[in-house]
Amino acid sequence: MERPLTRAEFTDALLGLSKRYWAHHPFHLRLHDGGCEPADLRRWVANRWYYQKCLSRKNAAIVANCPLPEVRRAWVGRIVFHDGEHEHEGGMHEWLRLAEAVGLGRAEVLDGRHVLPGVRFAVDGYLDFCRTRPWKESVAAALTELFSPDHMSDRMDAWRRHYGWIEPEGFAYFDRRIPAARDDSAFTLELVLTHCRTRAEQEAAIRALSFKCDVLWSVLDAVDYARCS
Repeated sequence: MERPLTRAEFTDALLGLSKRYWAHHPFHLRLHDGGCEPADLRRWVANRWYYQKCLSRKNAAIVANCPLPEVRRAWVGRIVFHDGEHEHEGGMHEWLRLAEAVGLGRAEVLDGRHVLPGVRFAVDGYLDFCRTRPWKESVAAALTELFSPDHMSDRMDAWRRHYGWIEPEGFAYFDRRIPAARDDSAFTLELVLTHCRTRAEQEAAIRALSFKCDVLWSVLDAVDYARCS
């Protein structure tokens, strides 16, 4: 039986997956360089909605699968972040404001008419993973949030610089999510480092994060390919 990775080795293995994060996808590089047309941003926002609306359900699956009340109590706040405590609050509501800010109608986002098959397949696969895999692996998959705050900050700077036609009210989701992601990622990393103790658990966590990177990359593959169709 292989020895468990040290805390430093395990952390480095997880952080090393940052090179596979969707920040490096050609679509995001073009988006941040100002090379996208309004139709590209609208397609991205409409398809990313399908991912956004699954987040509360995947977080609920983690809560349902976790036997530790202290983890459940801490994790349930992520459901509230996306759903809001009341109607017309929360991350999903703010994403719909972004959709309107880039020129999409709320109804066409909600009914999913623009969601691409590849996006649906990737996101549904992620949700199924979180429903069926051990809670530690699902939590590890969420560690893409380690890589997201700086990426989202760069996105907001780029959008304000290159896409002045976007209504400023649409940035509310990112303004609120960036500091939340910094806090969430630190907590999530500590959970994974603490509870994945054996080498097998550590390797499963690394594979889970790798899988999540593949999910996100696949979403952008579909969005980018649709530009050429």
